[in-house]
Amino acid sequence: MIDLKDTCRLALIQAEPVLFDKKACTAKALKYVEQAKEKNAELIVFPELFIPGYPIGMNFGFSMGKRTEEGRADWKRYYDASMVVGEPCWEQLRQAAADAGAYVSIGFSERDAVIGTLYNSNVIFAPDGTWKVHRKLKPTGTERVVWGDADRAFFPVTETPWGNVGSLICWESYMPLARVALYEKGITIYISPNTNDNPEWQATIRHIAIEGKCYFINSDMLVRRSSYPEDLKTGADLASLPDLVCRGGSCIVDPYGHYVTEPVWDREEMIVADLDMQLPAACRMEHDAAGHYSRPDVLELIVHEN
Repeated sequence: MIDLKDTCRLALIQAEPVLFDKKACTAKALKYVEQAKEKNAELIVFPELFIPGYPIGMNFGFSMGKRTEEGRADWKRYYDASMVVGEPCWEQLRQAAADAGAYVSIGFSERDAVIGTLYNSNVIFAPDGTWKVHRKLKPTGTERVVWGDADRAFFPVTETPWGNVGSLICWESYMPLARVALYEKGITIYISPNTNDNPEWQATIRHIAIEGKCYFINSDMLVRRSSYPEDLKTGADLASLPDLVCRGGSCIVDPYGHYVTEPVWDREEMIVADLDMQLPAACRMEHDAAGHYSRPDVLELIVHEN
């Protein structure tokens, strides 16, 4: 591991997306980037599918072996609101990162520019205008009705002054070998865009921080039942949802599994923290899952990347 900059000022954004509205979500993200810039943030992190929002509770008219025309119409509306790499909203975000002199991580529904398949993706924009996109390896449960399996960009990492930064989206973190694939790349900051507001997830993220000897950035969002457009064709299906559909719980965990910032619930907030970036290396003295505490002669991970 190369010598690292001593501290990283991180701004973790727990916010409510404007569901099904790509331009409004982008505008909200740009506003937060500007606010984070005012606080001298060097790494700015947004939740899973912040653009155009995570449609929690929707089924898009799908049941086993059946679809409805109303569900197809809502799916097409979400498709139209998904972002193509390089389009105007993308360029606005890329430029905002450059203007802020910061790395910006944001989850988005990616529409492939050629084949049109949607992917649950996360991009990290660098201050120099470059970017890395990670597509979710395996959409969870009925997410598979909306998004496809990643076909490329399996485990990209971004080189930063604080070491390699990577991301796994939501329940990808329950894929042990995927975690190891990131550990083997020497990540010091593990970004997790997600929608897990259940208490068990808090145990998961503290374990991963200890296991990987890295900072775990738990980036969740706020979603209200009132967040959904009133004119959805399948809107009646949402009537049984609670007023607060996703409560958040965003927080930062250090490599010892301790909270740097406690989970934030039930409100929007920009969480700002200065991370001690000497800690990931220092605490590997006794445990390094991909290094001296591994047995490559006994256990081997083969990663097929393209």
